[in-house]
Amino acid sequence: MGHAAATCEERFEAYIDGIASVIGHADRVQPLHDYCVGLMMPAERKSVEPMAAMTAPERTSAQHQSLLHFVGQGQWSDEKVLAKVRGQVLPGIERNGAIRAWIVDDTGFPKQGRHSVGVARQYCGQLGKQDNCQVVVSLSLANDYASLPVAHRLYLPQDWIDDAARRAKVGVPEDVDFKTKPQIALDQIRWACETGLPRGVVLMDAGYGVDATLRMAVTDLGLTYVAGVLASTLAWKPGTRPEPGEGAPKKGRRGDTDIMSLKEIALSLKARAWSTVEWREGTCDALSSRFARVRVHVAHRHLTAERHAEEWLLIEWPSDEPEPTKYWLSTCPKGIAIDELVDLAKLRWRIERDYQDLKQEVGLGHYEGRGWRGLHHHITLSIAAYGFLISERETIPPSASRRPVLCAPPALPQGWRPRGSPAQA
Repeated sequence: MGHAAATCEERFEAYIDGIASVIGHADRVQPLHDYCVGLMMPAERKSVEPMAAMTAPERTSAQHQSLLHFVGQGQWSDEKVLAKVRGQVLPGIERNGAIRAWIVDDTGFPKQGRHSVGVARQYCGQLGKQDNCQVVVSLSLANDYASLPVAHRLYLPQDWIDDAARRAKVGVPEDVDFKTKPQIALDQIRWACETGLPRGVVLMDAGYGVDATLRMAVTDLGLTYVAGVLASTLAWKPGTRPEPGEGAPKKGRRGDTDIMSLKEIALSLKARAWSTVEWREGTCDALSSRFARVRVHVAHRHLTAERHAEEWLLIEWPSDEPEPTKYWLSTCPKGIAIDELVDLAKLRWRIERDYQDLKQEVGLGHYEGRGWRGLHHHITLSIAAYGFLISERETIPPSASRRPVLCAPPALPQGWRPRGSPAQA
């Protein structure tokens, strides 16, 4: 049966059957099916209890226990399910263009209590401030058509790592030790290289880009990057470079006039260095801002002339702002056009849309369990549901109005119930 000829329900059943092939015991297939249905059905809250009521209204209590056990205790592999999702979704994304980027980021889930795994007072992007939350680091593959998260892991603060009783209570595996968010991101990038995923430029915001060790490791893996950095980052003045064996001064600049902050470099550029560049986010109208770029050597005591080559410094300075607003370092080729460099830097918007749609459309942040396994299982299944919705984009006529990522109409018709439920018996 061809993709276009099948109905939405038939495509969904085939998609779930593909995932079911790696889920293990046959008794997990129905909860898998129903959980993904629940994530895609219209509801204000997509935790286990309301999903049970939506997917099996005539046996809600039994369904609640079934879904709760499947997501919270099920001995199935997140890695295998994510691999199957990639295998079914990436080909459709790549039919619309080669993968251009690997996007590193994290997202926070606000929490009221302190007992859910990994919860701590820390920065929460969803709230835009420090608050009680969980933070998950992820890696997504993206092109101009769509993006798909391919790896995720909860960040565990040091006090969680050190508290054996707390770890045991929520089932943190014994081999999980403390890693910073950039270290988790690097693990995911290394894994993606080892797995042979289609390569792209690594994109990261300043929360990750300021980590020189991460940037060096990305280069060592044979990947290029466009990394957000801070205005205070130091670099040799354009046109100068460290002598062989020389790094940055160990205690700040110490009066070295050849070392400047990126902000100082930006303010020193002549007016002709700046130009207006347009880029696009999905099918939106073109956006534009003012940019300049210059070749620099980053100044860091761990980076010597032999260790770290010249790279691009890209600066954004909107005409209505009193000073530059964003800075990126990039190892993209010297001959890259500025509009292409800007386009890559701005492609990071896709991860922001991913998280927005994962939370609003499929309930990514709605899991109410406390355990390590349950949280990761819920995220995996949210990505699986999201992947199906991405795949549905290809069924929409080109003339139809579509959102940049989740442009499909409701994937499941009103009143539709899972196969085998009393409503279809």
